[in-house]
Amino acid sequence: MKSIGNHIKECRVGLGLSQAGAAKLLNISTPAFCKIETGQTDLNLSRLYQIAKVFDVDVITLISGKPVHSTNNEDIVSLKQKLEQKEEEIHKLRKKVIDLYDKLGI
Repeated sequence: MKSIGNHIKECRVGLGLSQAGAAKLLNISTPAFCKIETGQTDLNLSRLYQIAKVFDVDVITLISGKPVHSTNNEDIVSLKQKLEQKEEEIHKLRKKVIDLYDKLGI
């Protein structure tokens, strides 16, 4: 299992930043940032949030190493559209049933 430090390093490398560059963005020393990546320093939540903000990733990505998918909103919109279509189909079917009852005289 990879550590948070490894996930931070993967994000940093993905951004094309050196350790010195990342440290400068975080307003910390390069050795301090190196200790974060190597796991020698325990991170507090505020530092984790700061790194996530600077790297433009979710904190969950730094912790798990897996990117958070932004398709959740797209999925919700898609599901709402499908639900509206199904409700419309149900409405049409109800109307057909009522029409059939009327034709049968029930």
